[in-house]
Amino acid sequence: MPASRFLITGASGQLGRLVVDGLLKSVPPAQIGVLVRTDKAAAEFATRGLHVHRGDYSRPETLTAAFADVDRALLISSSEVGQRSAQHRNAIEAARAAGVSLLAYTSLLHADRSPLGLAEEHRQTEAALLELGVPHVVLRNGWYSENYAASIPAALAHGALLGSAGDGRIASATRADYAEAAVSVLTAGQPQAGRIYELAGDTAYTLAEFAAELSRQSGKAVAYRNLPQAEYQAALVAAGLPEPFAALLADSDAGAAKGALFDDSRTLSSLIGRPTTPLAATIAAALSVLR
Repeated sequence: MPASRFLITGASGQLGRLVVDGLLKSVPPAQIGVLVRTDKAAAEFATRGLHVHRGDYSRPETLTAAFADVDRALLISSSEVGQRSAQHRNAIEAARAAGVSLLAYTSLLHADRSPLGLAEEHRQTEAALLELGVPHVVLRNGWYSENYAASIPAALAHGALLGSAGDGRIASATRADYAEAAVSVLTAGQPQAGRIYELAGDTAYTLAEFAAELSRQSGKAVAYRNLPQAEYQAALVAAGLPEPFAALLADSDAGAAKGALFDDSRTLSSLIGRPTTPLAATIAAALSVLR
């Protein structure tokens, strides 16, 4: 792959696909590389004319070819909580060895001071970026609106939205919003190395307000029920979620109650040049799928 090309890791994930789609609006397919793990994803991207690399963050030997001759790369954080710090370091080392001019990393909103359990591996990754000396930019993504939209079917079925966020305000944005920000940074003409972007939605809401908007749009009464963290986690497990994932969600809600998912800087909308997607639009989209 010649120089001055882009690489998107985790390209077959929900965020990665949106980034690739966005990048293709201004960059020829031949200048874009993707890192994927499965044959199915590899075949899909190959048909679009992209440079496809099979690789895995846990297998450093597969990363060398992916990063070779790449100019700018996006390191999308791994989904394997508990293994991410080591996995990300493997990717950063491959980027350094390849001489990548800019590595963008999807971190967590206010990762340096966030009380969320999810934040620690992001802090470790940000430290590795500094330690290894790779020119980098940190995209500290806030909460995805889709995280709460996923609870809509259950909330409608039971007339209640469960959570542990109390009156904490959540400044979420959609994956599409965050993907557009990543594309903006990757294609920016001005220097990006060394920057840290705290990215979140323009407007914030409580889960009680989320439930009220859901009630308004659906025509069904949905009340927000605030539970202690342990009870909310138990309810998620009872609903069929794996214990580790339930613990993660409950911890994140408890963090939201402390302000961990709030930011009012409007850095995201400034970066993408438009307002972030309103909560009402996310709820409407989720309801349209159910109807």
